[in-house]
Amino acid sequence: MRIALYQPDIAQNTGTILRLCACLGIAVDIIEPAGFDISDRALKRAALDYLPHVDLTRHMSFAAFTDARAATMPSNGRLILLTSHGDTPYHHFTFEKTDTLLLGRESAGAPDAVHNIADARITIPMRPGLRSLNIAVATAMVLGEALRQTGGFPEA
Repeated sequence: MRIALYQPDIAQNTGTILRLCACLGIAVDIIEPAGFDISDRALKRAALDYLPHVDLTRHMSFAAFTDARAATMPSNGRLILLTSHGDTPYHHFTFEKTDTLLLGRESAGAPDAVHNIADARITIPMRPGLRSLNIAVATAMVLGEALRQTGGFPEA
């Protein structure tokens, strides 16, 4: 299981997600450009002292991300896009251990090109008239369900 952040906009959200992934042993991909300084120093400030505990990979573009996936993952796993325009509620989706959960920008989501390459598009059901959750909250909800289904939580 991996988390991929597509051009994240907000350092604090990225830091929260990095901390979550450090605690749960989940690898993270950051797809640039980001909407904030993504230097080691800035990421360390956002993720606090959890950054050394995250398996973090940076990609200069979405094309570089997809190339890296193809080159380093023999089974390639599935790319699962979390989106308010998803077809399937996340709690009805069957996750696999090799899935990468991809989240779009806080300000704009993911472009059509990213939607088109995703193996599945899942959503978090919400009350009508409300747009979206904070990206870190959405990550925690869906990752929790994915880990529950796949037995991926760390052993105590």
